[in-house]
Amino acid sequence: MSEATQHRRIRAQGSAHDPLVMRFILDAPIHTDGTLRFDAPAPDVPLAQALFAVDGVTGMQVSGETILVTRAPEHDWDRLKAPIAAAIREALDRGDPPLGPPSEAAVGHGDDAAMLAAVAEVLDARANPAIARHGGRVNAEAVENGIVSLRMSGGCQGCAASSRTLREGVEKMLRAAVPGIRAIVDVTDHEGGANPYYRGKSGEGPRFFRPVPPDAVSIEDGQIVIDPDYLAPRLGLTAEALEAGFRDGDVATERLSGGTSDHLRIAVRGPARAWAAEILPDGTAHEIPPPRERAAADAANAALATRIRAHLQALPEGRLPITYGRLARALGLYLPGSIRQVTAALETTMHEDARAGRPFIAARAVGRGSGLPGRGFFDLAQRLGRGPRATETDDAFYRRMLWASLRPGDGEANASVPQ
Repeated sequence: MSEATQHRRIRAQGSAHDPLVMRFILDAPIHTDGTLRFDAPAPDVPLAQALFAVDGVTGMQVSGETILVTRAPEHDWDRLKAPIAAAIREALDRGDPPLGPPSEAAVGHGDDAAMLAAVAEVLDARANPAIARHGGRVNAEAVENGIVSLRMSGGCQGCAASSRTLREGVEKMLRAAVPGIRAIVDVTDHEGGANPYYRGKSGEGPRFFRPVPPDAVSIEDGQIVIDPDYLAPRLGLTAEALEAGFRDGDVATERLSGGTSDHLRIAVRGPARAWAAEILPDGTAHEIPPPRERAAADAANAALATRIRAHLQALPEGRLPITYGRLARALGLYLPGSIRQVTAALETTMHEDARAGRPFIAARAVGRGSGLPGRGFFDLAQRLGRGPRATETDDAFYRRMLWASLRPGDGEANASVPQ
């Protein structure tokens, strides 16, 4: 073993979101042009060959000084960490380029326009035709330094299943079809109501990608450290007031859901303003729209859920089911984002009905054209322990739920659904 191998530092850091992912962080970058991703050993890439030779490794991604390794579920990191570190050292100390000769696999910063065109083509040809069947659409808004910003619209905006649609469907499709994507960011305002889209300058679309200076945010021993001189002005505070706010509880930091397994989202909320950022595996970060205050939104949602319940109970059976659009208009909701407000309130009624042991009154509302509720209805019913039976189709399950809501005395399990 060489002296360099003996003294090469490799730090292992687990993922806060995915137990199958581990970061192996080196002292110096080995790839500075985007991200390289491998799902199998490549013949000209010594590092990929060495890592996939370790039993239990199923994927790897290299960005900067970080090597992101994915393991199989049946293996554990206690056994894998040492052989993975040894494989990395072996590949780095061979003398050959660990990632092989330069290739076109990584997209450089100058290729953002080409990447944007490629992403848009994949979305239009492969993703959106399927998403359109659920009343939604995904558009590529921008690419900066290999980071793709996507905006969801229609039925996808605010849908309970939108995160799964993006991460499990669209993201996998794009990464497979467009090499070199560093990250995929959802810039949709899913909490928007009367004004669902953030606005930038007059005549421009919103600008979500704002890089954070390299020395402003860092992770030390698993803890996020933010430079007070950078953060304080963004919260409308002085650095001294920011530090006092952290001590007194007037300023709070929270981790946000919705990121991927290797991306960390955080928000810092002060007395008057909020700031949020997403930190990528290579340590770089960019600002994202902070979540809105929840108290007022939750109160409005609860009030709307009460109105929706009363309206659905009063409708004669012959006018059911009612579409989300008609329901919104019946309640006097006409502004953009109204349907999302209605579906969110319907989900609130589902939580209430589940707690009370009642049939889902939300089954009386459906999407336009399909004759079925949105995907969020089925996903939430499953999470509440009242999803479809093992061999039951979505259509059959929905008809049973609708019939149970109209004939609550029959009970869901024994509801006799007319054909």
